[in-house]
Amino acid sequence: MLQAQNLHKYYGQLHVLKGIDLQIDAGKITTIVGPSGAGKSTLLHILGTLDRPDEGWVMADGMILHNLNEQALAQFRNLSIGFVFQFHNLLPEFTALENIAMPGYIAGKPIDELHSRAELLARMLGIVHRLSHKPAELSGGEQQRVAVARALINSPKIVFADEPSGNLDTRNAEELHQLFFQLRDELGQTFVIVTHNESLANTTDRKITILDGRIANDLNISRPEI
Repeated sequence: MLQAQNLHKYYGQLHVLKGIDLQIDAGKITTIVGPSGAGKSTLLHILGTLDRPDEGWVMADGMILHNLNEQALAQFRNLSIGFVFQFHNLLPEFTALENIAMPGYIAGKPIDELHSRAELLARMLGIVHRLSHKPAELSGGEQQRVAVARALINSPKIVFADEPSGNLDTRNAEELHQLFFQLRDELGQTFVIVTHNESLANTTDRKITILDGRIANDLNISRPEI
């Protein structure tokens, strides 16, 4: 569903990605692991069109994504890609419901349709009773569930997550990981997750190890029974 070929990225003289070839399969959870500075987040940002490679390309739906103009790329990103970040990135002045629906507002979708889907996702994620609350009134685990629902609101083909449980305690991190498996199994959702959490990485469908800007290992793992 998404393919990358010969990705290189430089920051000044620093050569961060050194020729990454990668194909992401639909309906699976792929984790990307490796030491700090290996290029994991850089790779995730390029795959998610938040950054551009200096060499190589990323293709989806038969299109070389970075050949699109900024408006077309932003539209593709909004409708086809969801993002979950370590620090939630929720807008503090809006309620949980409004934060979840925000990508749909940007896409110009009907409000009633958006709020119905937001409520459905919130119910699935166990936060439907918190929809009227603003981020400051939510726990860290609740905020991250809002962020996951926001990533799913436009029914994206793929969700990218950058250390999504890195700011959570052990219990909330484990609950979040189980939610990813639930969403994969119930919605057929595709995830690509950068993580330092080896227990998560070892139970996903695929574990890619990045070392010094290159893929050092690419391991397909049997699906766990959830």
